[in-house]
Amino acid sequence: FLQLQHHNYISSCRICVITLAEAHPLLQNGKTITSINYQISPNCSRLQNKVSGKSKRGAQFLTELAPLCRISSSDGEEYTIYSCIRGRLIEVNENILSNPAILQEKPSTEGYIAVVLPKFEESKSITQGLLTQKEYEEVLLKR
Repeated sequence: FLQLQHHNYISSCRICVITLAEAHPLLQNGKTITSINYQISPNCSRLQNKVSGKSKRGAQFLTELAPLCRISSSDGEEYTIYSCIRGRLIEVNENILSNPAILQEKPSTEGYIAVVLPKFEESKSITQGLLTQKEYEEVLLKR
């Protein structure tokens, strides 16, 4: 379920970029995004994530089910985007706050949601658990 909600792209340096998947409802049916909120709870905002140094001090730690943000659309629907992986939150994309349209227009590039650094010892198993683009497309065809 979560795998179909958004993509996790892992580069060779273990950085994971979280984006909306092509099949996400926000990218279908001509929906318009009205707001993006990184305030997860009264005491937790992803915007307060402050990372410093090589050891990424201050980075918020995420579990697989940790919410990253909530996105509201003009039809009244709200979607929670989850991390789907364990790791440290390196950054969130604040550009989508002032320009929500890029989340839909360029979801896999400038419209990314967040960047996460998985734990080193877990990065291989995370990669093995992800779908390739071809596998993802095959799953969509079966839906």
